[in-house]
Amino acid sequence: MSDFSIRLARPEDAEALPEIELAAGKLFETVEDLSGIAGMHAIPADEQRRLIRKGHSLVAEVDARIVGFLSTEPFRRELHIREFSVHPDNQGQGIGSVLLRAADIDARNSGFAALTLTTFVDVPWNGPFYARHGFETITDLDAHPRLKADIEQEVQHGLPRERRIAMIRFLD
Repeated sequence: MSDFSIRLARPEDAEALPEIELAAGKLFETVEDLSGIAGMHAIPADEQRRLIRKGHSLVAEVDARIVGFLSTEPFRRELHIREFSVHPDNQGQGIGSVLLRAADIDARNSGFAALTLTTFVDVPWNGPFYARHGFETITDLDAHPRLKADIEQEVQHGLPRERRIAMIRFLD
């Protein structure tokens, strides 16, 4: 395991995040029926700066170089994970799990009731990863119109509906 640190993201970090997201997205080239569909686009730096200004986005650093990030956006009492990427050269070292745990701590300390996200149900580093970290699949999307709308938008951008899910982790 390498030495890494986690901290709140700063606006100047935004320029590094799209490159990490695109590098991590290349892993979808190995997933049946997702090559050329998933992981092809990154959140632009300007949008990342907007998310960072909301105060809950995190980065992971190794030797003062950003190697991973978790971008979030607050919605009332929920903190939504918009993007979560670790550079492939740094995966398998626990960085993603620590980023997710740090987001959980920040959300709890900030008074949020839950963490939410949308993801692929069957990609090992997506749905199964989040389930291992206490996230539950939302089976009634009508009860969560914001997340239902997110999935609809993802489908409009070419992602397969049958493989997309919304998940939630309640913060006790």
